[in-house]
Amino acid sequence: MRTPIIRFTLFLLSLLPMRLAHGLGGMVGWLFYRIPNRERRNACINLALCLPELSEVERDRLLLHCMIENAKTLTEAPGIWRGRCGYGVERIFDETGGEMLTAMLARGKGVIVAVPHLGSWEVGARMLASHAPTTALYRPPREQALAERMLAGRTSSGVRMVPTDNSGIKALFKALRQGELVVILPDQQPKARNQGTGVFAPFFGQSALTMVLVNRLAQKTGASVVLAFAERLPAAKGYRIHWVEAPEGIADSDPVVAAAALNQGVELCVRRCPEQYQWSYKRFNARPPGQPKLYVGPK
Repeated sequence: MRTPIIRFTLFLLSLLPMRLAHGLGGMVGWLFYRIPNRERRNACINLALCLPELSEVERDRLLLHCMIENAKTLTEAPGIWRGRCGYGVERIFDETGGEMLTAMLARGKGVIVAVPHLGSWEVGARMLASHAPTTALYRPPREQALAERMLAGRTSSGVRMVPTDNSGIKALFKALRQGELVVILPDQQPKARNQGTGVFAPFFGQSALTMVLVNRLAQKTGASVVLAFAERLPAAKGYRIHWVEAPEGIADSDPVVAAAALNQGVELCVRRCPEQYQWSYKRFNARPPGQPKLYVGPK
């Protein structure tokens, strides 16, 4: 029964024009802000840890906008996956990225685009695929119906999706050696530190288990690295692409130095548009030895 409901809900959402999808997201986000829940609790913890310079009133205001923007990410996604008019590249404003990507791709060693959980990463991936062949890592959600719709929607835009296993990593290396684009979500916590997939590095002043994949790809292929995100504009006017140069050290031979540089780049992106970051994600769920867990307590 659950699967048909999810499919029907996704179908209905995909029919909404952008303005209505964002309006619905605004209402859902307001409810998530008002009603105690896990996402709200996680966001409160992360905001207190990462932005201690803000007053309680400022953090609470940011929390409200965060809940609203995160909900818009969910309500707009089915329309983006379906490729409905109004959600496509014609609503994306990117003044300099095309020229920059062309220059990077001209080197012939491929480009790694790190796209944080900020703004609309679904739109960002679709935009990149319009520039060059694009391969992206994919960790499917638990709900099979959602995973099917997400995969179909992303591949329909021309993005090649590969799994987060050895075969997917090999596909990324192959794409870069062919001079193509590779998209990675850099702020997604690796599954296990003891498997050599991540190291602890500072992120907003906190120790965060950070992937070493970007570093390894850049080191072994010589690919350029850049960070990008699609800011959701108010009143459903579309999306603006932001580009951030990768900080020095992102391809350093020391994985901790490289991970710190990667996190610094993500932080630079987030500070441009903090209300659209996915603060509800358990970014600090893995803790260094001896440090207590953070995401505990009442919702």
